[in-house]
Amino acid sequence: MTPNTFGAHLDAPSVIRTKRDGGTLSDAAIDWVIDAYTHDRVTDGQMAALLMAIFLRGMSGHEIARWTAAMVASGERFDFSDVGRPTVDKHSTGGVGDKITIPLVPVVMACGGAVPQAAGRGLGHTGGTLDKLESIAGFTAEITKTQIRQQLRETGAAIFAAGELAPADRKIYALRDVTGTTESLPLIASSVMSKKIAEGAAALVLDTKVGSGAFLATEAESRELARTMVDLGREHGLTTRALLTDMEVPLGRTVGNAVEVAESLDVLAGGGPDDVVELTVALAREMCDAAGLDAVDPAQTLRDGSAMDRFRALIAAQGGDLEAPLPIGAHSETVTAPRGGTMGDIDAMAVGLAVWRLGAGRSAPGERVQFGAGMRIHRRPGEPVAAGEALFTLYTDTPERFASALSELDGAWSVGDQAPPTRPLIIDRIT
Repeated sequence: MTPNTFGAHLDAPSVIRTKRDGGTLSDAAIDWVIDAYTHDRVTDGQMAALLMAIFLRGMSGHEIARWTAAMVASGERFDFSDVGRPTVDKHSTGGVGDKITIPLVPVVMACGGAVPQAAGRGLGHTGGTLDKLESIAGFTAEITKTQIRQQLRETGAAIFAAGELAPADRKIYALRDVTGTTESLPLIASSVMSKKIAEGAAALVLDTKVGSGAFLATEAESRELARTMVDLGREHGLTTRALLTDMEVPLGRTVGNAVEVAESLDVLAGGGPDDVVELTVALAREMCDAAGLDAVDPAQTLRDGSAMDRFRALIAAQGGDLEAPLPIGAHSETVTAPRGGTMGDIDAMAVGLAVWRLGAGRSAPGERVQFGAGMRIHRRPGEPVAAGEALFTLYTDTPERFASALSELDGAWSVGDQAPPTRPLIIDRIT
């Protein structure tokens, strides 16, 4: 055993065994293992074993709080209290077609808020905001703290890679993606909140997904996750609230990287799918309320073009060129309707996995994604369908991926005689 700075003799196998056998990790063990993994004294293999033990055995509320605090302490904590505008951020627990950050941030900017958005890359079957925005020519999320502060003051937002914020989480996040441990409530809650607490916003709104495309299988688990994250935020002095929102079917009509940016531009231009608009406006209202902003109606910023103006300013500040064409996969395949009728439900998880198979996501940490890979959904649940009509178009630069992507879609949709029951997009609000 190796002595360490946390006042105890600890080693990775003993920490792993404690959790493997259903025990509770001590504060010293959590502090040690997070620090040791951050500084390469615990291997990826050892952390992968601990993550699987946590996945299978869970964590107590105190363990989650300490794990979160240890990840916050692994890097610096920003303070943007001097930028001259109320700071507020939003985080989604991850969904399919969930491009909401892209139109939402400029809406809140147009309402007078400043949004420091430490965004992530794709994880499992869900897309990452940074992967989507990096499909815009020239856009970079690798910006300095000085530039972040300057953009918050002058432009009203910065969307950036977490960088030195919770570096322990960055390593663990990448490992979760490739070890089948993404769907763990303690690991999701601590990952989200460590970055958001370190990020320096004064208020946070959480979009906690419920349904087949969410990381957690049941509404009860998603509700528990939202409650856990709201409590973690409060413990660290961060005004936090959550919406539970539906993720049984994909959001909007596009899933992927560049295709979701294109749909977001439609929303900012005053159009776009109704569900994307509804969720954008609902979250913007929560963010404005949490930040004490009430002078501007978020919906008005989409109608009058002010949100689009703020988006253009944000993208330009980070080197992006919205005049350059967005990439689209060089090869496409179309799925057509076998009969006429009404589109049934579309399984969000299956669509997310199909788009991942097309190359829009990663199968190893650091792997490059295809910006042009993705899917267009031509008919959403409840819409009329004619026999032979296009239902889905799949895009990729590597056509050998089509077979596995199409197999993910098998049985994930239907055309019937009746519309499926409608569900509310916003299920509940947790404060």
